[in-house]
Amino acid sequence: MNKHRFNDSERRGVYKAIAERRDMRHFLSDPIDPEILHHLLQAAHQAGSVGLMQPWRFIRITEKQLRTNIYQIVEEERITTAKALAEREDDFMKLKVEGIMECAELIVVAMPDKREKHIFGRRTLPEMDLASTACAIQNMWLAARAEGLGMGWVSLFEPKALAELLKMPEGSRPIAILCLGHVDEFYPQPMLELENWTQAKPLSEFLSENTW
Repeated sequence: MNKHRFNDSERRGVYKAIAERRDMRHFLSDPIDPEILHHLLQAAHQAGSVGLMQPWRFIRITEKQLRTNIYQIVEEERITTAKALAEREDDFMKLKVEGIMECAELIVVAMPDKREKHIFGRRTLPEMDLASTACAIQNMWLAARAEGLGMGWVSLFEPKALAELLKMPEGSRPIAILCLGHVDEFYPQPMLELENWTQAKPLSEFLSENTW
């Protein structure tokens, strides 16, 4: 008997949020309760981080023109990415890759400047600041799903252009644009599978023992 184990319903809730989390692109415009938004951001902020460096910053976008400018940066990269995909360009352009103008909340996640002073756990693996920030995003994603809200991670943007737009200090780095909001329904499986872009592979292909 493990006294630290969650009860059955609690465990089912955790695994259900993980299994039903989706990278959402279709949103309703209904506003999000401010208290729930705070809970989601707090969940992100409670993520584990290497050396307790907490290398995340959240920028909530509330100005309509700023949202439009962010959309334009993403659209420019979408077109550039499509061209880089060569024979799959047309298929890619048919995909809906963001919900920036439709979602209720738009949040940019970034890493601050002066991260180099944090050495604990990063001397040989400096990229652990990025890994830690990704954990914060995942926390927020799972909490959003538990609240019945959709979230989409947009990575199609030129970091320098977004950093300049948001007046970020030199040395800082935007890594995600998060679209957050109510949805009509959650995708029954990842959208890229539904659109026949690719198929997820089973765990067995990613698991080995002792050596690669």
